[in-house]
Amino acid sequence: MRELYQFTARTLETKQPVPFGAMIVSTRTGKPLMRATNAVRRENDPSAHAEVRTVRLACKKLKRTSLAGFTMYSTCEPCPMCMANALWARLDRVVFGATIADANRHCLQIHIPATEVAQRADMPCPVEGPVLRDLCITLFTHPNMQKAFRKWSTANNIASKNAVAKL
Repeated sequence: MRELYQFTARTLETKQPVPFGAMIVSTRTGKPLMRATNAVRRENDPSAHAEVRTVRLACKKLKRTSLAGFTMYSTCEPCPMCMANALWARLDRVVFGATIADANRHCLQIHIPATEVAQRADMPCPVEGPVLRDLCITLFTHPNMQKAFRKWSTANNIASKNAVAKL
C-alpha cells in the first residue's frame, strides 16, 4: 500500500492531481503486475476509475480476462462499479486504504460498501481494509487536491446549470 500511495501521490504535483490509485500484484509473490490512477477527467470517461483502468491494463498485458492469482490494492475503497469489475476479473482479494466515507468528505460517492457488493456476488473475493487509512486520507487533504476538488465542484455546477438552461 505504501508503494501505491507514493505512486498516486506523485499526481499531486501535476496539473491533474487525483487521490485514487490502484495496483494489481501477484497474490503468491507480491510482484507488481500493473498500476494506474484515476483518469476520469483526463480521458473524459466516467468509467476511467483507477481500479477499472488497472484491471483493463492488466488483462490486456496478460491477454486474458481472468486475474485469478492476483490481488488489487486501492488507495480508496472501491465504488460499486470498481468492485463489480474486480469480481468479474476474478481477483483473489481487494485491499483498500481510505473508505468511501473518507472520500465522500471531498467528492461525490455511491454509498455501497465494497464488502456488500462482494457478498452479493457469485464470485468470491475477500475485501480487506482500511489499511494505512490515515496515510491514504492525506491524498484527499493535500492542498493541491483540495484546490482540484473546488475546481471540479465549480465545473460540475456550471455544467449542470447549462444543461438545465438548455431544457
